[in-house]
Amino acid sequence: QVQLSESGGGLVQAGASLQLACVASGRTHPTMSMAWFRQAPGKEREFVGGISSLRGATGYRDSVQGRFTISKNNTNWTLYLQMNSLKPEDTAQYYCAATLGATTARSMRDRRLYNYWGQGTQVTVSS
Repeated sequence: QVQLSESGGGLVQAGASLQLACVASGRTHPTMSMAWFRQAPGKEREFVGGISSLRGATGYRDSVQGRFTISKNNTNWTLYLQMNSLKPEDTAQYYCAATLGATTARSMRDRRLYNYWGQGTQVTVSS
């Protein structure tokens, strides 16, 4: 089993920045690919950004491209999401997810692919 624990959420004003972190523990493996998803009240959980174990390839949803950056520290198994120029529409519960094996630019967006999930951290952006 793999355990994921997110941190870094909070309440900020539009235009501000936040960095989320997700620490993976347990049966981590070098082939593990990870991603961030988010879910706003009354909406489905949606892909935000992912990083594949295959050469560290990254992908983002269009609405965060250029504002958000995903990165991973393979030494301490921590996934990061640097969020800049935050907008009210970014308000959501943010979840870290992981799966064993490499993801592709397409597959990393499918939440059904991920076996492990964190509890989430709330991000609220006021206008």
